[in-house]
Amino acid sequence: MPSAPVEPTPRILLVEDDERLASLVQTFLRSQGFEVSRVGDGQEAINAIRNEPPDCVILDILLPGMDGIEVCRRVRPTYPGWILMLTAQDEDINEVVALDTGADDYLTKPVRPHVLLSRLRALLRRASRGIPKVSEPSLGEGKVIATQELRIDGDRRTVSRAGEPIVLTDAEFDLLWLLASRAPAILTRDDILSELRGIEHDGLDRSIDMRISKLRRKLGDDQPPHQLIKTVRGRGYLFARS
Repeated sequence: MPSAPVEPTPRILLVEDDERLASLVQTFLRSQGFEVSRVGDGQEAINAIRNEPPDCVILDILLPGMDGIEVCRRVRPTYPGWILMLTAQDEDINEVVALDTGADDYLTKPVRPHVLLSRLRALLRRASRGIPKVSEPSLGEGKVIATQELRIDGDRRTVSRAGEPIVLTDAEFDLLWLLASRAPAILTRDDILSELRGIEHDGLDRSIDMRISKLRRKLGDDQPPHQLIKTVRGRGYLFARS
């Protein structure tokens, strides 16, 4: 009887300049079956990611020389793996910037080992199941969604309103596409976080609300009553197609 195939050990690159924290995280993750290498600054991180792409990068934002946001911005166009950002506690803007730059998830410091492990496993499960980073259209939907002068092209990942192009980050486009492709369904924060980041809403995460607000501004829909992305009190968000 043939033996079951051996699953490859997930390879993690830890980018953290705090030696004590880096050592603790590396030791913990190795005890959980991960292969972990680490570097301490931004340029080293870029070199490591490009030379031997890991399955996932744990990337601190505050690094000497070049911060994690810039590292993410530079490697994201060619690095297909997962990026988990570490941000300073309670700095909401860092969370939004991290996701808009191309990070797949983030954690605030101080790092809790069991939460880090859970987030890593969630990202790697998405990879093993072939779940894409970009939301796909719902069954029966086309690749272009057009409504209220707004045109969203899923193939080209472009958005325009009344013929004028609107520049969105990848994360903003993914959020808009998710809302528009599921309309007229109301999506809760749990729905959005599960679809885009593979995690559950903990009741404290404000990144979705902040990204909705930023997206509305870019769409010219930031003054209530909102015409495109509506807030359904106590439930979530709804994209209005008509």
